[in-house]
Amino acid sequence: MPPGLVVGLTWLVVCQLAGEVLVRLTAVPVPGPVVGMVVLLLALEVRRRRGRDTEQDAAVLAADGLLRHLQLLFVPAGVGVVAYLGALRQDAVPVVVAVAGSWLLGLVVIGWTTRVLERPGSRA
Repeated sequence: MPPGLVVGLTWLVVCQLAGEVLVRLTAVPVPGPVVGMVVLLLALEVRRRRGRDTEQDAAVLAADGLLRHLQLLFVPAGVGVVAYLGALRQDAVPVVVAVAGSWLLGLVVIGWTTRVLERPGSRA
């Protein structure tokens, strides 16, 4: 195992832990790992602006390793769907509306963001 992989995994776990702690302290209704990703983004941006990319490379190395096995992360979600199939069947309409609505909202936001970033003179 390359030493950069261990450093990168440490960065990912520490940022997730920081996100969990921040959510618990502030009682924000956002999952801890999402806040942890924001913390990681901010840490990588600060390091990039200071010209130190060695830790960023380690985090990218660790993330690439996790992405190669991303399909394994869907197993718990699939088991959860099967376990709650009765409840999903009972509330099928709200679930379908929520899934379709969030998909559509995400698509619109990504399209709008892409359009804004592709404008001449935008900083990207």
